[in-house]
Amino acid sequence: MTLHSIYAARPTGPANEAQEPTTGLPAWTYRSAELAELEYQRVVLPSWQFACHVNEVKAPGDYMTLDLGRDSIVVMRDKDEKLQAFKNVCRHRGARLLDGSGSCPGAIVCPYHGWSYKLDGSLFSVPNAESFPGLDEAAHGLLAVEHEVFHGLVFVRVAEGGPSLKEMWGGYGDLLTPYGIEEMEPIGGSWTETWNCNWKVAVDNNLENYHIPLGHPGYHRMLDNDLDGFMNAYGVSGSKSVLRDKPSRNWVERMYQELAPDALGHLDEETRKTWIFFSMPPNIGIDIYPDSFDVFQILPRDAETCVARACIYARTGSGREERLLQYLNQRINRQVGYEDMELCERVQQGLAAHGYEPGPLATLESGVRDFHDRIRAAMPVTTLEEEPAPGTLTALNEEMLSELRAAS
Repeated sequence: MTLHSIYAARPTGPANEAQEPTTGLPAWTYRSAELAELEYQRVVLPSWQFACHVNEVKAPGDYMTLDLGRDSIVVMRDKDEKLQAFKNVCRHRGARLLDGSGSCPGAIVCPYHGWSYKLDGSLFSVPNAESFPGLDEAAHGLLAVEHEVFHGLVFVRVAEGGPSLKEMWGGYGDLLTPYGIEEMEPIGGSWTETWNCNWKVAVDNNLENYHIPLGHPGYHRMLDNDLDGFMNAYGVSGSKSVLRDKPSRNWVERMYQELAPDALGHLDEETRKTWIFFSMPPNIGIDIYPDSFDVFQILPRDAETCVARACIYARTGSGREERLLQYLNQRINRQVGYEDMELCERVQQGLAAHGYEPGPLATLESGVRDFHDRIRAAMPVTTLEEEPAPGTLTALNEEMLSELRAAS
């Protein structure tokens, strides 16, 4: 069992295929600080994490940062217009180099002592260099981070190895092609929020449509939603929803239904009415709409809170009706975001109840089942019904991993 076992291909059938009854992860796994640290090492760092769209770093020196727990990554366009990704840390005394997004067309200069790096990450200037006898500047460039561009989306992976994005998505990537998302630009409405729930609660919620009829009445009014969905061997899953012919009684939803079939002439008739929702292990959602798309990312914060990050993109030069659709879409999905946050925070509260035991998972929750199986594979300690004694969790997990390796 390797560090990347959570991302290995797994046998899978239809998303709603009948399986033996199973339950979700034990409640303690959503409240343990020790497990949260282990998850960071074994799940977050070896995973592909969304950083930005290529059109957010167009010119030499343009950069975007991504904060992953205690790690920060910079994605930058160098002077040859090549994408680079680095750890956002000076090689001298560890100062954070850049914040947010922006441009540094000449060089990256550390705000602490002024060590300066070219846009390709190489060190080229050290103030008072004579005070560092024998310094090998070539060995002190910024530390590179693995990165990959997928349909215009830039992903980074701190712990290298494992499947590529192209390999993980397989034929599902073709479903993104008609929308031309690699040509889109960021639009207003991107946001981050702190949710009072463990990150896995939010991921569980994003992996199933079982809750849509009751939890998202707007979606239920305006869309025919596929509750089963589909999933491949790498855990990339998705579902298609189609605009209903019956007008919603909500004016925002109804206006979207009325405009979409005629306002998006660059798309075929079916695509104009279809919303596709994707999830990618362990914490990424990509939601494709006829008028725009968003990337929804759940970032662990501590044992019982997480950060929800949503970045929204659309075609530039859109006509008036298409811009109106984008506005309506943001209103609709902002409400969905509030609903998801409330539902997830209710789950987190319930998980703390004395004596709670996880209930059975439906075939409609096959994505949750797959995600939990991947968590168990990477951290077999999560198969225990009770939380290990304080200070023993990591060692016990390593012992269980060793036993599994010996048995395989």
